[in-house]
Amino acid sequence: MAAQGFKGYIQVYTGNGKGKTTAALGLALRAAGRGLRVFIGQFLKGQVYGELASLERFSPLVRVEQFGRKGFVHITENPDDEDVALARKGLERCAEAMTSGSFRIVILDEINVAVHFKLISEDELRAFLGRRPDDVEVVLTGRYAPGWLLEAADLVTDMVEVKHPYQKGIKAREGIEK
Repeated sequence: MAAQGFKGYIQVYTGNGKGKTTAALGLALRAAGRGLRVFIGQFLKGQVYGELASLERFSPLVRVEQFGRKGFVHITENPDDEDVALARKGLERCAEAMTSGSFRIVILDEINVAVHFKLISEDELRAFLGRRPDDVEVVLTGRYAPGWLLEAADLVTDMVEVKHPYQKGIKAREGIEK
């Protein structure tokens, strides 16, 4: 599966603005269009999102697995043991995909949020990145990316919210925000 001369990098999409997951999915679609295989692990997500139905059409080039409970996860200071177990299982599954030789790109969607709320430790994420083969691109999304990760990444995009319809009380719309 190794592409001749392909060098993988670490990308981070973070910030409080909309578009982090969307940017990662755009990269997945671009890669699939060139015949590259992509693994997407979604942390804190166990519900149906519009992108899941679309991405099914790109199988087997794009594979998506979710590592979260059904419904929205509300975490404050003490995460639920079930959320921790699902996140750790997800990180291990992403590590398996990353080291399998089957995927050129591995996307960890909302991993930064999982680390921020201590579902996964920063040391666990560092160890994960330390296992990254040179020919695998890793993309980490979500608010709250830790400073060391921003420093270690090759590409960092900080999504800044300037204006959003929810500020006017408009709820998430099917096909647009969900």
